[in-house]
Parts: sequence; C-alpha cells; structure tokens
Amino acid sequence: MTDASVKMDSPFEKSLLDRAAAPTIGREIARIDGPRKVSGAARYAAEHFPDEVVHGVLLRAPVGCARITAVDATAALAMPGVLAVIRDERMIRNAGDFGGDAAPVQGVDEVAYFGQPIGLVVADSLERARAASLCVRISFESRPGVFDMMAARDSAMPPTDDIFGLFLIHTEQGDVERAAGEAEDLIDTVWETPSQNHAAMEPHASVAIWKEGRLTLHGSYQSPVVTRDQLATVMGLAPSQVRVLSPFVGGGFGGKLGVMPEAVAAAIAAQQLGRPVKVVMTRQQVFETTGRRPMTHQRVRLGAKRDGRLTLVQHETITDQLEGEVFFEPAGLATHLLYAGENRVVDHKVVRTNKQLAVSMRAPGEAVGLLTLECAMDELAEKLGLDPIELRLRNEPESHPEMDVPFSSRALVDCFSQGAARFGWNRRNTRPGHMRDGDWLVGHGVAAAARGNLFGPSRVRATIQGDGRVVVETEMTDIGTGTYTILAQIAADLLGVPLEQVEVRLGDTDDPRSAGSGGSWGATTSGSALYAACAELRAHLAAAAGASVDAVTLADGILTAPGISCPITELVGNGLSVEGATEPGESNQRFNQTSYGAHFCEVRVHAITGEVRVSRWTSVFAAGRILNLQTAISQAIGGVVFGIGGALTEELVHDPRTGKIVNRDLGEYHVPAHADIPPIDIQFLEERDLVANPLHAKGVGELGVCGAGAAVANAVYNATGVRVRQFPITLDKLLSGLPPIAE
Repeated sequence: MTDASVKMDSPFEKSLLDRAAAPTIGREIARIDGPRKVSGAARYAAEHFPDEVVHGVLLRAPVGCARITAVDATAALAMPGVLAVIRDERMIRNAGDFGGDAAPVQGVDEVAYFGQPIGLVVADSLERARAASLCVRISFESRPGVFDMMAARDSAMPPTDDIFGLFLIHTEQGDVERAAGEAEDLIDTVWETPSQNHAAMEPHASVAIWKEGRLTLHGSYQSPVVTRDQLATVMGLAPSQVRVLSPFVGGGFGGKLGVMPEAVAAAIAAQQLGRPVKVVMTRQQVFETTGRRPMTHQRVRLGAKRDGRLTLVQHETITDQLEGEVFFEPAGLATHLLYAGENRVVDHKVVRTNKQLAVSMRAPGEAVGLLTLECAMDELAEKLGLDPIELRLRNEPESHPEMDVPFSSRALVDCFSQGAARFGWNRRNTRPGHMRDGDWLVGHGVAAAARGNLFGPSRVRATIQGDGRVVVETEMTDIGTGTYTILAQIAADLLGVPLEQVEVRLGDTDDPRSAGSGGSWGATTSGSALYAACAELRAHLAAAAGASVDAVTLADGILTAPGISCPITELVGNGLSVEGATEPGESNQRFNQTSYGAHFCEVRVHAITGEVRVSRWTSVFAAGRILNLQTAISQAIGGVVFGIGGALTEELVHDPRTGKIVNRDLGEYHVPAHADIPPIDIQFLEERDLVANPLHAKGVGELGVCGAGAAVANAVYNATGVRVRQFPITLDKLLSGLPPIAE
C-alpha cells in the first residue's frame, strides 16, 4: 500500500472532480445508508448485545455542590440480580470535548454539579440495575455553590485558554470610547441567551467488552479516535489497547464529541466483572450529565455615521463554565469579520458555576453571537432610517477587518440580493406593528449567516479490489450529515466506477484516523484525504496502462486514453490500496475561509395571545462547491429549525438554588415540532473556493443555524414593535407590549 497527501499551502486551482465523466458530485443523491436505517439493519450503540452482557445504571449526585461522605449500597447489593455497585476514582464527572484529553482522575467524591456521576450500579437486567440504584443511600456535606450566572457575573474572568487558537478571547483595535463619543448614531444593548441542550434523538450509550487485554467499546460518538484516546488516558492504557466502534450515530450536534461518563463507567465495570457491560443513559441523564450550550450575557455597541457606515463595533460576552474547564462560548466569532468598522473590540469572560459541563453545540459562538449582533444591526438600521439589508451592504468589508487578510471567497452580497428577490423583500412590512391579517400581526425579518470554514488533518484508505469494487475506510463518522454518501460519490467520480460499486466503512478506530465529525469539516477533510488517495490510484492505473495520467479518463470501470481502452480490473491485479492524507497549510493563515448566507423570515403573532408562528422562510447560502445538493439542503433546513428553536422555544432551566435542571426531557425542553415549521426554501449559490481544499467545498452543517434566530427575532419586532432581548421569545415577554386591539 502506498501513501499520498495534500497540504493546503496554496490555492488548489484545478480539481479532478471537474474531470469526472459522469459526475455524481453536486447532484441530489439519496443517502446510501438510508435503507439500512429505515429497515433497522443499521445497528446503533445500544443495539449491541454481546454474550453475557450485563447492564449498568449511573449513580448520580443528589446535590449541586458537596463532598460525598458515605455511600451505603447494602440494600442494593441484596437485591436479586445485582452484581456490583462500583465506585472508582477513574470515573469521570465531565464529558470530554473535541480537543485535549479527559482528566485521568476526576474522582467520585467531590461533587461539582447536580446529577454528577459518582458510581455505577450493575445488574443482570436494566430494570434491576435501575431499581437498585434507587436503593443506594448517599450521605454528603453540602457546600456553597454558584448556580446563577447572571447574579454572579461580576466575578467573570477571561478564559484560561483559547481552544485550538481559533476563538480569540480578546481583540481590540482603534479607540472604542472615542468612536462611541463621536458616533452620529449609537446603540448600546444587552442580550441574554439561555443554556441549551443538544437533544439528539439517540441517547448516549456504550457497550464495553474486554478480550485478551484489549478494550472494545461500541459507542455513540462523533469522533471515535478522540474518544479512544481520552478513554485510554482515563483507563491507563495505550491507545492501541482500545478500539472504539461508532458506525452509526443518531445525532450529535457537538454533544457526542468526546468521551462521556457512561463510556468510562462501562469500561471500568467490564474490566472488574470480566463481562461485557452496557450503559445506556435515560433522556433525563442525557440532559443532566452530558453537556450543554452555556448561557450568555452579551453587550453589543454599534456606532455609525448618518450614512450608515459603521465606526464602532463592540461585542462583549460573559458566559459560564465549570471550574477548571477551558471551553467557553466564543460569541464574537463572526463579529470579527462580518462588517467593516475601524474601531473594534471583541471580548469574552467566564463565570465559574456549579452546573454541568458547557461544551460545543452546533455552531459554537456564531449561533448565539449572530443572534445578538444581527438583532443589533436591525435596531441600528431602524434608528438610521435604512433598509436592514442596505445597512449591511454599506458595511461590506474588502478584506478581513481585523487581520488584514483576503477572504478566500465571499458572496454575502449575492446571498442578500438573490434572497431578497426570492422572498419578495420589497413587499415587506416597513412599519412595526402595522401589518395585520385578521387577529394576526405580520412581520418580516432578515439576518446574515456566517460560519468559519475549518480544516483539519485526516486520513482515508481507498482500495480498488480485484473485481473492480472500491472500498473506502476511515475512522470518520456519519452523524446524519451524509458522510457515507458523499465519500462514495467522490470515489465513484474520481475512479470512474458506478456509485453502487463503492462501499464506505466508517466509525472504526482501527481504520485511518480522521478529523472527526464536528465543526462542519467532516466531509471536506475526509473527502480531501480521499481525493488524495484517488489521485494516487489514478496515477497507478495510468502507469499500469502505459498512459499519461493527465490524458486518462475513467468511466464505467474502464480507463481510456489516446489509443488505450482497458478495464481497471486488468490493471489492479489482486487489488490496489492507497492511504490518502490531508492537512492544513499556509492557506489557513493567508486567507480567511468563511461560508455565508442570508435568512428571510415571515412571522405571524396573535394580537391577543402573543402566540408566534413562523409562516414563511427563505435562506440563500454560499458554501463553495456543494457536494450533494440533497444532503446540503437537508443540513440547511436542520440548521434553520435549530435557529427557530433557539429564538422561540429552547431554554434549559436551572434551579438557581441547586443548579438542578428543571426541564430535563423532551416533554419540557421544547424543540420545534413539525407543526412549528413552515416549508423552508433553500438555495445554494454556485461557488468554488479554491483555497479551502481540493474539492473547492466548504462545510454546511452549522451554517444554517447562524443568524436564523435573529431573522425570527427581527420579524417578531417588525410584527409587534416589541424588542425582546432575553431569549427565547415566549409570549409572556410580548403580551404587555402588543399593539392595542382594533375596535
């Protein structure tokens, strides 16, 4: 087997995808894993039942800040079928995130948040383990905790670290205070966003099996290799002693990036008992134990001249996190680059609270940051007497406003232009609270979308078998984003075989290491590594046929070149494998890579009850080459729904006395349902980003949520004249300010 690699040190001017004889890339191709999922053939983590498997239920702290002084498991151990009540210092209290190792020792006695895992009850059935867990008596010494971020925000301090070096804790240029004093129009607003839960359909689950000194874990994880490395650290093992399998993941949104407590507990129990152990979290445990989007308190100050040109952009965020953890919500991410303005400050601070770990959640930073920035831009436009789109167009930067580097591609203006025409923006309501349809107030809102395009190292093995079939193998996962299908399309197009002759194998840490499924980079990083492998395979085929690789065409399993026509099965012998790799390079520093979009929303607000209904939606995006139009539209719709939920319904409520989550299931934590969402019109612009990768594509999974909630909020204000700055926008926050009922 040979290796091939691509490093992005300069723009990739030509892509082999443009030479495909019968391209599938760009088309609406149904997901090849779909039949397995709808038929039940796809096996998720909890559906593995190895011989002699037993079941574990997490034992969790009934207090928000304390030290455990005693655990009496006598009654539980006397119950039928109960095998053990395990308390092990290696158990972790916090979920791991995408970067870094999980702490090898977090302990089971010091309680940092309500519901923290402090043990595992194991029995021969799930029901017996659950019943026994209720009989364990826990004694503790309570300690004062910090459960209310807003009340404690004076204690906010800068984060201890900038994760990945991407989040930019503090940036400043120009003279902000002078600009504020000289601004001809100024707004200075404060916004609050609540904690949110990922609420993936599939609960977290792990099945741990020890065999001959090696641990195999069937789990639900977005990055199996990160989980493997973190689990190995916790267990005191070499990474080669751990294998994580996660071929199917029922949703993640960032909540399954790193190792979770149930995986460590299952591994410890299986090691001690000498039997496979399955630990499946209940929905309530998922809400209380895994991770959340942190809440934020954001101050946005914008100053402008009368013509709408921004002279001041200030965005300061306070967020919350457990003591000792480095992740913070980088709400100012898009503020760095979205609009021009010579005087700028973007800042982040953290309040240390006794609430469950804050982790990455779909579009960390941009999702809640654009929710506030784009509402503030709407307020400024009204104060200036400008169309909200016109204000944005007047502040379109020529290059990155803070870093003085060019954009790799930027079609935000085109997104606004085409979206406005598609939506009928010129027919919008221009007077807040003055458009009615019977008892309904009608309003229209707009907002920009921006999401940074990330790129990480990844590896993929591609094999042309002796019978001409192609096998693609990588540890990368598919969390519902279409990775199986897109990798198959890339291989089919580059190697000239029918799509049905490509098999993609994912989610096994024994296969080449990927960048993982997070940050909207999964398909582009793994796809680029596959591109490198396929390019090398093409070179091998050309050499075997005695042809120049540049003169070769591959289609229907046949290589053709001037004077040559040969089935590839005659060129590969018993099979030919190449491991492709890709890694970021100088282009990441020389260019800013971002995807863009524009959201247009119509809402109806009941003039008597304050009920809000989203009635019409259009979004236009530019995200480089679209690899699969069907999966891209699906991801965009999902992101928009995510944004609508963030604007109108989603709020993880913590009891300010204990930190306990009050609404810890899908009955009380309100995600949008089908009846809440109108038909969503999505358009992707034709675009190629030569800087991004050999595919000329950028991520789309998180772009849809960015700015979507702001379009809703702006439409609600336009309908009612009521500006709500504490999300979500529930009817109780609208009622007192609704226009009077017409006689």
